[in-house]
Amino acid sequence: MKIIIVGCGKVGVTLAEQLNNEGHDITLIDQDSSVLESVTNSIDVLGVAGNGAVYAVQMEAGIKDADLLIATTNSDELNMLCCLIAKKAGNCHTIARIRNPEYATEINFIREEMNLSLAINPELAAAREISRLLKFPSAIKIDTFAKGRVEIMKFQIPENSVLHNLKVWEVPSKLKCSVLICAVERGSDVVIPNGNFQLQTGDKVSFVAPPAESMRFFRGAGIENNSVKSAMLIGGGRITYYLAYMLRDSPIKIKIIERDLEHCRRLSEDLPGVIVINGDGSDQQLLLEEGLHETEAFAALTGFDEENIMLSLYARSKSKAKLITKVNRTAFESVINDMNLGSVIYPKLITADTILQYVRAMQNSVGSNVETLYKIVADKAEALEFRVGADTPVVGIPLEKLSLKPNLLVACINRNGKIITPRGKHTLEPGDTVIIVTTATGLNDLKDILK
Repeated sequence: MKIIIVGCGKVGVTLAEQLNNEGHDITLIDQDSSVLESVTNSIDVLGVAGNGAVYAVQMEAGIKDADLLIATTNSDELNMLCCLIAKKAGNCHTIARIRNPEYATEINFIREEMNLSLAINPELAAAREISRLLKFPSAIKIDTFAKGRVEIMKFQIPENSVLHNLKVWEVPSKLKCSVLICAVERGSDVVIPNGNFQLQTGDKVSFVAPPAESMRFFRGAGIENNSVKSAMLIGGGRITYYLAYMLRDSPIKIKIIERDLEHCRRLSEDLPGVIVINGDGSDQQLLLEEGLHETEAFAALTGFDEENIMLSLYARSKSKAKLITKVNRTAFESVINDMNLGSVIYPKLITADTILQYVRAMQNSVGSNVETLYKIVADKAEALEFRVGADTPVVGIPLEKLSLKPNLLVACINRNGKIITPRGKHTLEPGDTVIIVTTATGLNDLKDILK
């Protein structure tokens, strides 16, 4: 597909890299020609210098022939204008990044009136992920499928766990739960395990299950998983605002530490019932005075990656809190993941995954749309939810008779709201949604699971 991306920020560049790797024809638009040159020198994409909201610039970038325009500049209004012009000039699909909390309640109206294909808010999406983690603190990462009926959860096997040395096929009977272990990270390796794969302490395990079965799994494994009762949030930015707003009616007591006094006043007005402290979140004495020892969750959500990492390392040394660390830069992901920072949230990657999911759905050829897509481990493993079309070549054939690609697992079937843990005799039927977990990244269509 021919895709135009407006904005050479972190999201724009991440998207350009991923979409280019998947064989798309990418053109980048940015007003800063030096940044544009740097990107086009490192990625095999075209660059057009100029304002992406100008008709002539879009024409130069090839909007007439484009399938999709993605606007990811720092200005919501500019992104919306880019999409509006693209729709008139090229009649292509359009995606806008819209971040301002003032637009959050009107996003559906904006999308419909401007005929946007997708409006994505990275901070709101990150806040939703953190909210799920606070309610399920034993998990490192939680993603939802089948409209919330199924979850894919990642957690680390603790020391002295009953899971140590257990084979994958033994887990459901031993823990009396219906879960499917679909990926295991051991060091830098990612494995789609078979039934004889043996789990070990320290493994990061991803499993698929309905929420009730997830609870049963953690209980059987002897892992405490009660929702946290208190959370300390460092930094009063957009993610903090969205998160505190989401949790305002929950039993979780929220405390925000923000150094800007005027911003503290606004947060206090907008978030009644939330404690807002004006102070430096990197002040160790302040953190201790405000109850770092006792808090059950600690989220470092400032605008600086280095500060967030140091804050989480300090919190880990002083408390047993569930740690959440926001990181914007993705270049050092493998190093950061080895630092034991709890759940690491990458708003840029959440945005890129959502847009990638839409692009994959646009490409499908026989009606088996990509409904949901999550990266389990950066570029090493994906979990995708497909809707099964009537003409899909896998329909009606028992799974055990399908010639599936290696390192690929059919993890779950949703049939009219009934969740099925698939076995060899099960078949896929039209209207089902099916979750595929694979290290063969880049699947666009359900037929791509076949050799």
